[in-house]
Amino acid sequence: MMYEKKPPRLDSPDIKALQPVVIDKNTTIYIALDSDPEEAKKRYIERHLHIKP
Repeated sequence: MMYEKKPPRLDSPDIKALQPVVIDKNTTIYIALDSDPEEAKKRYIERHLHIKP
């Protein structure tokens, strides 16, 4: 007997519990309210764009 495989249920994060950080005109990331936006922006740029500020 074959069982139907169901996809895992993923819930989206609550945007109200996050703060937006604008990286450039096309990119916005969301971080925790108690996180440092400048540090998050710096880490994003270093990790994803491979640019050292």
